[in-house]
Amino acid sequence: MTAPTTAPTMKAAPASARQPLGRPLRSYLACARMEFRAALTYRTAYLSSFAMMLLQIWLLTVVWKALYDGRAEVDGLGLTTMTAYATLTTLQYQLVSPWRSSPIEQRVREGKVAVDLLRPVGFPGQMLAGQLGWASAAVPVLLVALPFALLIGAGQAPASTAAGLAYPVALLGALLVNQLLGLLLGMVSFWTLEVSGALMAYRFVAQFFSGALVPLWFMPGPIRVAAEWLPFQATAYTPAAVYLGQIRGPGIAVALGVQLAWIAALGALSAFVWSRARRRVMSQGG
Repeated sequence: MTAPTTAPTMKAAPASARQPLGRPLRSYLACARMEFRAALTYRTAYLSSFAMMLLQIWLLTVVWKALYDGRAEVDGLGLTTMTAYATLTTLQYQLVSPWRSSPIEQRVREGKVAVDLLRPVGFPGQMLAGQLGWASAAVPVLLVALPFALLIGAGQAPASTAAGLAYPVALLGALLVNQLLGLLLGMVSFWTLEVSGALMAYRFVAQFFSGALVPLWFMPGPIRVAAEWLPFQATAYTPAAVYLGQIRGPGIAVALGVQLAWIAALGALSAFVWSRARRRVMSQGG
């Protein structure tokens, strides 16, 4: 099937050549604000997703307590650290991986891509800004849910000053990696129109290999190697492991460097995929 979208065939000059730098930035912020407000209108979906988040924290806490079976440590890791890891990864995954990853699929189906292309900023930038705005709508609800999450699960202070300083950087890196993955998945709709099936499979694979359910240090050898070579571990395991001191010293710089490398690689891949997707829009509109 082909996407029912139309767009003018005239190529516009780059936005940076036509307007001051501040204007595109304001346009991106407007896209983010629009999606932020749209996300808050889906109150039932948000409340149900946070209820499921609290349920997941409770289930993971119960499972890890049962697996430890009264032992103080397993492989050098205490139960408190493990339950804190489960609580932290579930909370941060709710932020970096919202229940809707990208608006692209809907805009392709409704033919609104043509309107998006007329805007003074690039389409991938619009969509990425919108995704970040949608994800940021989780922040106020997370703040409300945090006391309940800590009551059900467990909390722990950063392992060190370096861990406390590096954690926000790692969390930002996790957010950008995940949003770029969502952007790529959304652009698949230019060829398929429908990505719901792929999204379900993606969410399962991403959550497992990210370490959101089972930390990488407990994974069997071949699976851990695969997880370390995939970008998903940068979205959950890396910030949590930095916060809890499982990654420390020079390892923190290496972990942040890996996140940065994935951001660059996924950004380049997104630009390449968009160059192909744009041709499909133009050929249909021309």
